[in-house]
Amino acid sequence: MSRRTRVLVLAVMALVLIGGSVGYVAWSRAAQDHASATAPAQATIAPSAVENLPHIVFRNSALGTLYGDVAMVPLSNPGGPRAVVSQQCDRVFATSSETLCLASDRGVVTTYSAKVYTSGKTAPTSLPLTGSPSRARLSNDGKYAATTSFVAGDSYAATSFSTRTVVTRLSDAKALDLEDFALFDNGRRISPVDRNYWGVTFAADDDHFYVTVAFGGATHLARGQLSTRRVDTVRTDAECPSLSPDGTRVAYKKRGDRARGDWRLVVLDLATGKETQLAERRSVDDQVEWLDNTHILYGLPGTGSQAAESNVWVVNADGTGQPSILIPKAWSPAVVH
Repeated sequence: MSRRTRVLVLAVMALVLIGGSVGYVAWSRAAQDHASATAPAQATIAPSAVENLPHIVFRNSALGTLYGDVAMVPLSNPGGPRAVVSQQCDRVFATSSETLCLASDRGVVTTYSAKVYTSGKTAPTSLPLTGSPSRARLSNDGKYAATTSFVAGDSYAATSFSTRTVVTRLSDAKALDLEDFALFDNGRRISPVDRNYWGVTFAADDDHFYVTVAFGGATHLARGQLSTRRVDTVRTDAECPSLSPDGTRVAYKKRGDRARGDWRLVVLDLATGKETQLAERRSVDDQVEWLDNTHILYGLPGTGSQAAESNVWVVNADGTGQPSILIPKAWSPAVVH
């Protein structure tokens, strides 16, 4: 076979592959459009009826034309009609004046974006996002945003993955990559080449935060400080922390001796070091949110034909009671008071 013939064969193969890719995307979108068109209508209310009340912001996961949009429900009626905003997000978080949206545009070439929408501003603030959206958080006063994306691999359950976590000061869009921070383990500075950070949760002082750091095959709960650019490990086997509103406890998922990708929710008392396992016995792969100082929210996928329609569950933070669905067909909750 001549060189020219080989080039022509390779060119034809490339066109076939590209055509197949385009065809799959078209088929997938057609299937999604059909599911949306045949889904039952959803009860909605105007955003103005919710946004000035204590409420929960989340990603709408009900199949239909509003799938993936940002939605809100009042705290007084979380299972009732929802207000929906035409803003597609994979992961969302919010304060009373800001909404952080991490999104994917899955075309032939997938692109990613992270934006903060601020009340009273017409244009959003764009943040760094170099891979698939994973975790999103805002500080209580909306001064800082934290984003985590997968830059290699696509799941925390995978044997090999890489993440990038960035904290951005919204006033001037100054971004801080946590991998540039000094990392200390048991008081000793270390620089493991395999370290990964994910799942920031901010303290009330706009300086301290908690985060997951993984290195050497283990995950760690760590406490960081923006002003000193320093992160200290606190304890092992902890992922995706969430600080309680009163700042006294941290909820997170842990694996223990279970298989990779099988996590349980626990709450750590920061003063005593006591760890309490919650009543949820299913595996939870989420960064939880505190409804208040006594209840925790988290997302779980649906089952069977409703697998794509995740639900937001609630469980007591002291290990008692039983979990229950708080918001059906929802994901990525953020409580706004």
